[in-house]
Amino acid sequence: MDKILLKYPDEGEPTRIDLFLCREMDGESRAGIQRLIENGNVLVNGSAVRPSHKLKGGERLEIEIPEPQPAEPQAESIPLDVLYEDSDLIVINKEAGMVVHPGPGTASGTLVNALLAHCTDLSGIGGELRPGIVHRLDKGTSGVLVVAKSDRSHQALSAQFSVHSVKRIYQALIYGCPAEDSGKIEGIIGRHPTERLRLSGKARHGKHAVTRWRVRERYNRVSLVELRLETGRTHQIRVHMTEAGFPLLGDPLYPDGGRINNIPDTQLRGMINRLGR
Repeated sequence: MDKILLKYPDEGEPTRIDLFLCREMDGESRAGIQRLIENGNVLVNGSAVRPSHKLKGGERLEIEIPEPQPAEPQAESIPLDVLYEDSDLIVINKEAGMVVHPGPGTASGTLVNALLAHCTDLSGIGGELRPGIVHRLDKGTSGVLVVAKSDRSHQALSAQFSVHSVKRIYQALIYGCPAEDSGKIEGIIGRHPTERLRLSGKARHGKHAVTRWRVRERYNRVSLVELRLETGRTHQIRVHMTEAGFPLLGDPLYPDGGRINNIPDTQLRGMINRLGR
């Protein structure tokens, strides 16, 4: 097994160990981290603990990453837009509408199914349903995705995401024109209290999320912004910009995001409609 060594800050506030590891091990779900803790793969000062154990300051953590598991999803011949590939990794331009990996209700047609046909072998560290997957994009989001073909590259990429040395930069059209030229949005993101499909920055429980934004261009009621993610939470950009009062144009899930027809500039409105997702 591979090991990760961490130290909780000497002056750190009392924090549950599963929440602390969720912040430090970007890309890992809280449920997955809790399984590691419950299986004895996480030691605090040499002793096994429960997921609810509170860190108080100065503790040394030892996390054992289980041996890679064989990838079991079926290979499917699905076209891929490959931007780069070598023996260790492959970079994909994921199209909107494609799910990254199999899960409840989605057993086929995913990026993983397509990758298994294209590569024949992927890193097994992500588990049976997520071979090679180091980070994710929402189903409705298009963009660049890096996938590990070897265990060595998976470990290296995961470490880079964990310490935030990987820079994730996005561009988005938002409804409205911020008064400031740049800013930072920080808080937790968790399940929306009433809308099952949405997430919220006002949830009682969630994961820490940080987004930095900068206006690149202002139009009539619309702005083009650049967004840099310091964390990679599900729906992070959508939640942060919506709750800041500037929803993403064309987003049907979050309030006011789909108001493209309200844009007074007909030429701009036509261009946006042609962009797709």
